[in-house]
Amino acid sequence: MLVISFLMSVSGFAQQLYNMPTGAQSRVSSFENPNGLKGGGAKTNKGSKGHAFEPIASGETKTLLETPGAGIINRIWITINDRSAEMLRSLRLRCYWDGESKPAVDVPLGDFFCFTAGRTVPFESEFFSSPEGRSFNCYIPMPFRKGARIIVTNESGKKLDYIFFDIDFITLARHAKDMLYFHAYWNREKKGGKKKDFAFLPRVQGKGRFLGVSAAVTADSSYRHTWWGEGEVKMYIDGDSTQPTICGTGSEDYIGTAWSEGVFAHRFQGCLAADPQTMQYAFYRFHVPDPIYFYHDIRVTIQKIGGARRNIALALAKQGADLEPVSLDSDSGFIRLFDTPRNVSDPQFESAYVNFYRSDDYCATAYFYLDKPSDNLPPLAGVEKRIQ
Repeated sequence: MLVISFLMSVSGFAQQLYNMPTGAQSRVSSFENPNGLKGGGAKTNKGSKGHAFEPIASGETKTLLETPGAGIINRIWITINDRSAEMLRSLRLRCYWDGESKPAVDVPLGDFFCFTAGRTVPFESEFFSSPEGRSFNCYIPMPFRKGARIIVTNESGKKLDYIFFDIDFITLARHAKDMLYFHAYWNREKKGGKKKDFAFLPRVQGKGRFLGVSAAVTADSSYRHTWWGEGEVKMYIDGDSTQPTICGTGSEDYIGTAWSEGVFAHRFQGCLAADPQTMQYAFYRFHVPDPIYFYHDIRVTIQKIGGARRNIALALAKQGADLEPVSLDSDSGFIRLFDTPRNVSDPQFESAYVNFYRSDDYCATAYFYLDKPSDNLPPLAGVEKRIQ
């Protein structure tokens, strides 16, 4: 039975490769052939590498793709010469579907490609990769019915000398009625209330699928080198208000590891930065084999909860750190302090581990499909909020 299942899996994959979709036309948009026009490539310098890149001045916008009709973007590749944290956050990537005036994707370029901690490293995942840490690849299918437009704006105060790109897409006659549009949303909360969960994705209205998130946390120095990641990821689906339908057990658990986070890059989950000295962490999780569907609305959050040994937590509080204990893992068992209030300073809890609310710098890019080409989310925050 196992052999039969394996052969069926291989056969199904091969069939997708050798079947020709009816009416599909392959195109690539680049500076050598903007919008991938038929027979429109390599027109400069007698076809000898005449237009591989362009600069983007401060405040300038470059159109990477503008094409009519139905199609699917299958791959985006970009490289730039300035990959500093400031430039990665200052370049604004926007994608518009079907002539909408509001972009479905409105995010900092670096964060979109999972470089949420402001540094580029080699990695490969299901949707994104950077073979040597010098490029940006995305393989998320992005379908459209009436047209697609992708632009990049340099919102930094300096010129970007080089941007190279390819956008690989196919054109089609039409899409099925159940087609969903790709969306991405970026959010940051540098110093929020300690008991207010951070929104990976604010409430989105419509029908669709939550694809996942890439996120980063820079821990506040007032908590020293204590662990920030005890907070649970919560998904409020189709009318959930106070209580979520889906609730995790901790940040490292959400990305499939355990007992804190180290650097790794797997197909559906990874941690691209884990620096215990600077207390900066960057991670991703993609819900591909474990789909998250919604039919009316969805909201995804993570709690800002960390932990430390009791004596350390008490010392931090005495030094002015803003924290509030929520539970104790003690010799006498696990104590839920909101259900059973106890005095954390009691000597019997000397060896206990304390989970506590705290406040750190969170940012995230959420990826999702929706049944409409635009959404109800706010526009991207200004460049000052993104880079400071």
